[in-house]
Amino acid sequence: MTKISKRFQGKVAIVTASTQGIGFAIAERLGLEGASVVISSRKQKNVDEAAEQLKAKGIQVLGVVCHVSNAQQRKNLIDKTVQKYGKIDVVVSNAAANPSTEGILETKEAVLDKLWDINVKASILLLKDAVPHLKKGSSVILISSISGYSPPASMAMYGVTKTALLGLTKALAAEMAPDTRVNCIAPGFVPTHFAGFITENDAMRGEIEAKTLLNRLGTTDDMASAAAFLASDDSSYITGETLVVAGGMPSRL
Repeated sequence: MTKISKRFQGKVAIVTASTQGIGFAIAERLGLEGASVVISSRKQKNVDEAAEQLKAKGIQVLGVVCHVSNAQQRKNLIDKTVQKYGKIDVVVSNAAANPSTEGILETKEAVLDKLWDINVKASILLLKDAVPHLKKGSSVILISSISGYSPPASMAMYGVTKTALLGLTKALAAEMAPDTRVNCIAPGFVPTHFAGFITENDAMRGEIEAKTLLNRLGTTDDMASAAAFLASDDSSYITGETLVVAGGMPSRL
């Protein structure tokens, strides 16, 4: 990694679903650049372990258990952050679920509800709680997916929820301007626990690599670098945009 600057000195950043994978990498990067980071996921054990890892790197971290579809836990995440730090500068909404590989018309209603609740609605409700504490010049980042541009058959409904985030980014950017910028990252395929079923299959992995122009899968650091840029003042004139970080995989014109 290049020499780390300190763009987030004195800033407070919340990252959801941040005890592993892309969320953890984003929290780590913001923390290394000086932010006090608030990490969260559903299990206390995971929160504690991730917090220890970050503390070992000299990062100021608060770990809170938060299942993003639980209203009380969302509120608690915001309350604990404000109790400790008094404000919020950055919110990265990273939590997502992909419980189904069925076609959209075969997907059970309960699964459809879960996908909407976690992948779309939870971001809105979390921001509702966060808004009173967001500072002028704050930044919100939603994590979408390359699959939002062209939902693959194996995860079609997941892709559609990620398409919704592209529109949500535009709408929230208008609503939260001028004090808060809202942008989105659409990662390509990154070998994490979440995408394991794809990236651990050699044939599938080769197929995906061939679709990129850079002939490789993404890394969690690739996503963290993009998030740090969008969260920082380096992107102070960018809002309502989606940054595709997918090695040149087809997304749009």
